[in-house]
Amino acid sequence: MFTGFFDYLQTTGFALLTWKMLVMWAVSGVLLWLAIRKGFEPLLLVPIAFGALVANLPTRGVMSSELRPDGVYETATFTVEGHGVASPEIAGAAPSGGSQRVRITRVEGGLYDFISQGVKLELFPPLIFLGVGALTDFGPLIAMPRTLLLGAAAQLGLFITFMGANLLGFTAKQSASIGIIGGADGPTAIFLSNKLAPELLGAVAVAAYSYMSLVPLIQPPIMRLLTTKKERVIRMRSLRPVSKLEKLIFALVVMIVCVLLVPDASALIVMLMLGNFLRECAVTERLVKASQNEIINVLTLFLGTSVGLTMAAESFLAPATLKIIGLGVVAFAFSTAGGVLCAKLMNVLSPGNPVNPLIGSAGVSAVPMAARVSHVEGQRYDKTNYLLMHAMGPNVAGVIGTAVAAGYFISTLGH
Repeated sequence: MFTGFFDYLQTTGFALLTWKMLVMWAVSGVLLWLAIRKGFEPLLLVPIAFGALVANLPTRGVMSSELRPDGVYETATFTVEGHGVASPEIAGAAPSGGSQRVRITRVEGGLYDFISQGVKLELFPPLIFLGVGALTDFGPLIAMPRTLLLGAAAQLGLFITFMGANLLGFTAKQSASIGIIGGADGPTAIFLSNKLAPELLGAVAVAAYSYMSLVPLIQPPIMRLLTTKKERVIRMRSLRPVSKLEKLIFALVVMIVCVLLVPDASALIVMLMLGNFLRECAVTERLVKASQNEIINVLTLFLGTSVGLTMAAESFLAPATLKIIGLGVVAFAFSTAGGVLCAKLMNVLSPGNPVNPLIGSAGVSAVPMAARVSHVEGQRYDKTNYLLMHAMGPNVAGVIGTAVAAGYFISTLGH
């Protein structure tokens, strides 16, 4: 009787549990607690944490992936002319100088083997940018173009962390994926990591979204350290009204210029500006509402759970993960400092039209949270000083800047 019972247990998932899986259950629990109890980016941390829990269960029909020697989980088996190929890219595609037609006869895999192709095939992050563009008003940036420099300066953390990660033993591609955390832009971090270092995708995504949610805790001490009380109460000139035509032209010009400069960021930039153009043209209300709601919500759910499912214990519980978490803080701190210091430099060069340095911290891409932090920090010292709209300029500039930086890394390291 007992022998039969133990034989039965061997057919259940209990026989496949490991201590590493149990540790990841605890990690998932912490992420769920931060999202639900503390409100840290719940729209993404909840799906990521849930996916991480599922990734560390002996499931059937959810993921049928296998861990490759390079640390990447390969999913979905495509059977081509009777030969199994362990990748959607057809192995040995064609002889040199020619082409080869193949016929897919069968596809095998679990539910998320196919949903996660939206990450692997780089569909989800650009489509989320469509929604971001539809939700974003570029008016403050157009009204005060010099704040574009603050968004550019806030990319400082990306490049400093890139060099630091290299010194710690990460490859150039891995270092770029870690550095992009400093941009505080989750979809861009996922987009870049999937291209350059897919083995780090889970750790980079968790770090990026965790630090995005911690903007109100991480940024204020750095802002206070780098500014004086006199600088924090600087009142800026009111922004001029921006016409619809200016906004439409801006979207088109930025798209053209960015694509010409960094073609590898085209997918992100094009979708961002398409969403914004739909918003500003005022004749596509249904498309704008769909982009702002249904499309971005569904994609956020699928993106978060797909990323979470990459957090299997074997790949996530590694010393490299702790290094990535630590380097993410460095990247974020230097990005915040870069924006603040650039604003201070602008005041030295143009004292007649001062900029409140607190808005420089909004140069990271966490829209609109970073802009709110700049506003709230300014009101700590002058309750009648309203910085929110001024801070939105560098904030949306940071979205563009991080996408351009990602395109630069891909163009220099990804080919």
